[in-house]
Amino acid sequence: MTKKSSSTNIIAFFICIAIPLLIGFIGSQFTMESVKTWYTTINRPSFNPPNWVFAPVWTTLYILMGIASFRVWKKRKTAEWFHWAVIIYLVQLLFNLMWSFIFFELHQIGFALIEIILLLVLIIINSFIFYRFDKLAAWLFLPYFLWVSFATYLTYSIFILN
Repeated sequence: MTKKSSSTNIIAFFICIAIPLLIGFIGSQFTMESVKTWYTTINRPSFNPPNWVFAPVWTTLYILMGIASFRVWKKRKTAEWFHWAVIIYLVQLLFNLMWSFIFFELHQIGFALIEIILLLVLIIINSFIFYRFDKLAAWLFLPYFLWVSFATYLTYSIFILN
């Protein structure tokens, strides 16, 4: 590996990590105020985690997504599906962001439930496409899938309770 390709990889790695973290930061802007106000007034199930759990979990998941996307990016020249990988990755990140807006900003629990189910489908599709590039990149999406599955059940429970 040349010095130039090494520095390009380092820069790309940090960009790949920064993109999902930026999405998470933007989503947190919709969440922060609502968690202190509206969210405290709705009925939540007994298994609802304490609020402090969400930031470290999401930060970890965004970093894992970034690592996965970097692994795929490194193989971009040898794969004909790269543009599809980028598209599905960005679409699922957009859906990830939209859930925070729909749930916490618009207070539309039912619409957020529909949206998060679509997000789960997109995560599965994203994982399968990433698998074509790099098996580990696909497996790095497993914690994300599991957490969003839990979040889907949590959203469903909040919808039923309210």
